[in-house]
Amino acid sequence: MTAVTAPALGGIWLREAIAELKRTARLPQFLLPTVLTPAAFYGLFTLAVAKSPSPEYAAATLAGYGVFAATGPALFGFGAGVAMEREQGLIELKRVSPMPAGAYVAAKLIAAIVTTAMALVLIDALAVVAGVRLSAATWASLTLLHLGSAIPFALIGFGMGMRMSGKGAVAIANALFLGGSVLGGLWIPSTMLPGWMRTLGDATPSFHLGQLARGIVGVETIGSPLVHIAAVFIMTVAGAAWAWTGWQRSPA
Repeated sequence: MTAVTAPALGGIWLREAIAELKRTARLPQFLLPTVLTPAAFYGLFTLAVAKSPSPEYAAATLAGYGVFAATGPALFGFGAGVAMEREQGLIELKRVSPMPAGAYVAAKLIAAIVTTAMALVLIDALAVVAGVRLSAATWASLTLLHLGSAIPFALIGFGMGMRMSGKGAVAIANALFLGGSVLGGLWIPSTMLPGWMRTLGDATPSFHLGQLARGIVGVETIGSPLVHIAAVFIMTVAGAAWAWTGWQRSPA
């Protein structure tokens, strides 16, 4: 068997990523809601409902809605998308091909991050309109955190997609997408939630990522940044194990 050279291997990864981006662009029923919904919610609750929000309030909601923008593409692109492709036999086809398994996952993650970036452009623009003024370094740190927020949700979604039917994955993705956003304090501050909801929220990546984002923009946070970083790391590792075992156990 002829060994695959590094340039050829890199070309496979690149072509798979480009193909996934093209596939996403050809699905406006997925792309438009995931890009427009976070910005619409931010505009509604920050600009419309609050009418004349303070820059601090607009920055606090920017922190939360940026994480919210990352959850949709990750959960639906990986959870529902992978489940449907598995049912269609596409994953089985890719497994018997010479393409590395990592190229498939990386391509989907790139597509999720690009979709998240598109949503963030709209949210950030609305935040500037609302009066948010951050330094270039703060904008960069916040953007990196928001884009990176897609990773734990993508791993959770991938594990779902490798275990569930398409309809089941869509239902669970919706529950995690909306439930995690509410319990995690992405829409309203966690301090306004009942105690039992805050307890549940502590077990979600949304809460810890949201608190880290709030810390970056300089608004009030709950708990220590180190605790939030540790929690996100542990949840990401657990998500990776969930995704890997799903890939190993799936017959596809």
